[in-house]
Amino acid sequence: MKKDKKTKKEKQLSEQTAPPEIQHQEETQQPVYTQNIPDDEIWTFQVEGLPKPHIGESHKHEQWKKAIVIVVLIIAISLSMYFSIRTVHNDEYQFDISDNGEYALVRYANPGETTELTIDCAEGDPSKPITEIREFALNCDEKIITVNIGKDVREIDSKSFYSCWALQNIFVDDANPYYCDVDGVLYTKDMTRIVLYPIDHDKYLREKTGFDNLLDDNGEPMEELWGTTERYDETFLAEYNQQVRTYVLPSTVEIIGELAFAYANLTDIYIPEGVNTIESMAVFKGQLANLYTYKNDTPVSDTTHAAVDTLAEIYPSLPDGLETIGSDAFSYNRGLTYVYIPSTVTSIGHHAFWDTVYKEDGELRGVSAIHVQQDEDTFKDVDTGDQWRPKYDYMLFTKSVDIVYSSVREAL
Repeated sequence: MKKDKKTKKEKQLSEQTAPPEIQHQEETQQPVYTQNIPDDEIWTFQVEGLPKPHIGESHKHEQWKKAIVIVVLIIAISLSMYFSIRTVHNDEYQFDISDNGEYALVRYANPGETTELTIDCAEGDPSKPITEIREFALNCDEKIITVNIGKDVREIDSKSFYSCWALQNIFVDDANPYYCDVDGVLYTKDMTRIVLYPIDHDKYLREKTGFDNLLDDNGEPMEELWGTTERYDETFLAEYNQQVRTYVLPSTVEIIGELAFAYANLTDIYIPEGVNTIESMAVFKGQLANLYTYKNDTPVSDTTHAAVDTLAEIYPSLPDGLETIGSDAFSYNRGLTYVYIPSTVTSIGHHAFWDTVYKEDGELRGVSAIHVQQDEDTFKDVDTGDQWRPKYDYMLFTKSVDIVYSSVREAL
């Protein structure tokens, strides 16, 4: 490139012929540059400091690079698909693995007739500890009867064993610092929270107490007839309910966890006055008929009916000091007849007592009214969820059961 300069003679001529304003523009304009590059070379011209254009040159190396990248991607995708298929179709277990080599059990797929499962380490390798059991890990399993929890498991989701219909017991390694069991019922190690009363735990108790040996009128095992209690006399039923369908929570418990007693075949539950939280679906779709609160001067660890005779004080329904009742906490328990809400309750979740009332021969059965310790104005401050009270058919509509305000708790 070169500067295109005017000759002295040309400059004088332009000054003579151009108007004054044009002359002024020419005096103030920047010098004009032109490219001194032949037209047939302009597309290959190299600017200093930049790579030379590949005009008319081979792209052989670039093509090889692209081919290598494509091959690597194909191999990576193929390996990913291979391992994914193997995990889904060949393994009983699905894990998430953390950076520090800890395993979380995500899913267990029962291969067929497995009835006992141990959750301690992956592939039987102690160097691969299982530290977490995720929600729905054993979702709706119908075969597992016993689960053994290893010493390294420190987190168990409340839905880990959701709807495991055959589950009778969960046993925890004594060395586990986070969880423990009381005769097959799962608790946190400090015993302040009940995590899960296995759905079929009553079958274990029937075998333990000898009720599984009883036969029906046709000489057949009456295992499948436990729900039809009207066929048996009251003395037999009282004994059966005490031995098999009564549960006493230890005095240390403060929280009844989510789904803790869901679907449990229990008619009577005794809870300590120290319980302050009953979480969502805690006693969902059970057989509950009687809910009691107890006070005691000494610790209570016996969970059988035998402990009832040792309790210092027992009163019906929910405990004084209770603060939270979760959503669907007691829903679908039609055997329940009395609910008393103490003044300490500040929150009641939606559908907390849903479908606990029904009509029979024109009369209301079940929870026909909710008794509340607070007066009507004070109770308005309680955070209540949608349709927390049960409803029943009323003419062409449905009606919520009445609330009895400023109520005095019934005596036993």
